[in-house]
Amino acid sequence: MTVKGFQGTSLLDFPGRLASLIFFGGCNLRCAYCHNPSLLENPSQLPDYPLEVVFDELERRRGFVDGVVVSGGEPTLSPELLPLLRRIKALGLAVKLDSNGLRPDVLRSCRDEALVDYLALDLKTDPARYAELGGCGDASELLRQSLSLIGENLLDGEIRTTCVPGLVESADIQAMGAFLCRDQDWVLQGFVPRYAMEAGMQDLEPHSKERMEQFREMASVHVRTVKLRGL
Repeated sequence: MTVKGFQGTSLLDFPGRLASLIFFGGCNLRCAYCHNPSLLENPSQLPDYPLEVVFDELERRRGFVDGVVVSGGEPTLSPELLPLLRRIKALGLAVKLDSNGLRPDVLRSCRDEALVDYLALDLKTDPARYAELGGCGDASELLRQSLSLIGENLLDGEIRTTCVPGLVESADIQAMGAFLCRDQDWVLQGFVPRYAMEAGMQDLEPHSKERMEQFREMASVHVRTVKLRGL
């Protein structure tokens, strides 16, 4: 069993906790603005980290780190995810999982086994537009199932949307909001063109701060809180 990346510590990726980061390769989407193209396009070219090496390092850091962030790529594609999470929890560490929500069956297993303490689910755009991301066409039902796992008395977490011009506009905010619930938290992130996977996206002008504030107001009628990040 191996993973594609293991990094030191971060305060930003796990609210209120100091965490190590583990990355899986591969994804079931191909977002043109992705900031981790090597994990998406050429995961076989990246070095593998044997799990024993990872866990030796986590054991060494016990008492220093509070948890582990598991990201990608898309971690839920890997059959190794659940065994990995079980071992992390056995160390007494908290887990934050980053996911695009297209494998609700895996996310339900994470919830049922209490393997995830915080779920960050990326809602890219109107679910009916997911074919534009190289995905499975209309992703409405899959996303509805995954989104329903986050909320009061369910999994703690947040819904995140990177507001890419053309992909996230007013109509898309309204369409996404219709899938969300009043007890959920929604983070609207600014688009950073510099690191986009496709060169054409690197010249795209991000939404202005004023436009993002408009999105925040529109989104706030659907959920408990809306935060702007990365402006």
